[in-house]
Amino acid sequence: MARPREFDTDVAVEQAMGLFRRLGYQATAMPRLTALLGIGSGSLYAAFGSKDGLYARALERYCDGLVASLDRDVRAGTDIRTALRGLLVTMATTDVADPELGCLLVSAATERAAHAGTVERVRLTVTAMESVLAEALHRARARGELSGEHSPVELARFLITFIQGIRVMGQARADRAFLESAISAALRVLD
Repeated sequence: MARPREFDTDVAVEQAMGLFRRLGYQATAMPRLTALLGIGSGSLYAAFGSKDGLYARALERYCDGLVASLDRDVRAGTDIRTALRGLLVTMATTDVADPELGCLLVSAATERAAHAGTVERVRLTVTAMESVLAEALHRARARGELSGEHSPVELARFLITFIQGIRVMGQARADRAFLESAISAALRVLD
């Protein structure tokens, strides 16, 4: 008879996600993971199959949260520019406050570009982000907040690329003034 798990897998995924965000996949060694989670490697393998399995679950949780947060944030402002500025300034502030807590989507795309499952998760997340932003921009256009010069899909793709760039610059220790200046310039594309 199998023994019941002695740890909460949801908590383990959340804790591992934080470690993967700080160190990346390669630098996160199994002994460090098991120590953080307070479990033996046998328990980790039984619950997740491997370090890769735990990483996949952590990345999935991170990406799902990222898309949900993006959707909430673009609906939060009185208009699309206010909502986007709030979202981007919050990201910049968070990154300046703790630059070592990187974006797991960025590190997944760069560090694990040869891993098919990771690449697919990144692609699905970017597609979902594009959908959220394009819908918000369509709504903004219908309210008269945007001109017809750029398509909402093109603007969404630009914003996704800019967001990931902001995350990279945060990890590169860009200061808040630099990031806010870049945000102001980027939002002018909506004029």
